[in-house]
Amino acid sequence: MPSPVFSAARAGVLLPTHEPLVAAVRDGLVESVHYGSAIAIAANGSTVAAAGNPLAPFYPRSSLKPLQAVAMLRAGLELPASLLALAAASHSGAAEHREGALQILDMHGLSVSHFENSTDLPYGVNEREEWLRNGGGPTQLTQNCSGKHAAMAATCVINGWPVQGYLDPSHPLQQLVAETVRDLTGEEPAARSTDGCGTPLFALTLRGMARAFGLIARAAADFQATDHDGGSASPSAEAAVGLAMQRHPEMVAGEGRDVTGLMRLLPGSVAKDGFEGVQLVGLADGSAVAVKISDGGDRARMPAAVKLLEVLGIDTAPLAGIATAPVLGGGHQVGLLQATDFLN
Repeated sequence: MPSPVFSAARAGVLLPTHEPLVAAVRDGLVESVHYGSAIAIAANGSTVAAAGNPLAPFYPRSSLKPLQAVAMLRAGLELPASLLALAAASHSGAAEHREGALQILDMHGLSVSHFENSTDLPYGVNEREEWLRNGGGPTQLTQNCSGKHAAMAATCVINGWPVQGYLDPSHPLQQLVAETVRDLTGEEPAARSTDGCGTPLFALTLRGMARAFGLIARAAADFQATDHDGGSASPSAEAAVGLAMQRHPEMVAGEGRDVTGLMRLLPGSVAKDGFEGVQLVGLADGSAVAVKISDGGDRARMPAAVKLLEVLGIDTAPLAGIATAPVLGGGHQVGLLQATDFLN
């Protein structure tokens, strides 16, 4: 049987040119290397630093959720900040996440029967173990995208759109999401597919996704700077999503998750991960970083992202706990997982 690489070449599929971003070192010897592509952009969109091929199309996976949330707010969705953060989440499946999704449904006369996402166990390790101990199995509610799906169904109700079929690319909701993605990234998707939960998925570049996160984080910062007295002014959709994620990072991921930790440690940031080794971080001045790990390794995305934040002048000392991880031998640390000097 021919190898997938050769088959891809014959099919005309171009393989991205990645660089080594993160390495696991055991007693002075490099044991594993994670390759990938990465970019840091300034507030004006110019490239500050890059590695690999940040202009190669890739699937952002769940890092698209904040953009999808912006689209829903543009369509008239109104939610408390904690539930809006859940709409942009890949949550761990804790009780607060499950109850939040149910609350969104109840507010709009909906039930779990209206979900069209896939079923899964809770994403968080502790949450999954507790769920299983209590006799639970895979459900649509515990699937990590249930907050987004509750919000999507709610947006349909608000606009009088059919709830059934809300994941169809031709549905008015998904047409609006596609338009919003183009607006925030400044790009036309290079390809389209379906995400793991069933939502339409767009192939974009790391630069485009970084632009979108920079816009969301800067909108949140600008709104806070001009609304010191908590007046009646309403934030833009971008600002509302950014503020909700910043104020409720525990809803965006969960306790013990690095994305939640980063937003707590780095005020003004908007961070979201995605399956297959994707990490995005937008900053208050509009700058941003984006990472794609080529092998999909989840452990490598945050070390590479923190390395890029250094280039943007961020003091990353408080992020040391999520920028590295110990390599263990016999229960003792014998090495370290850390970013390479890929920017040199």
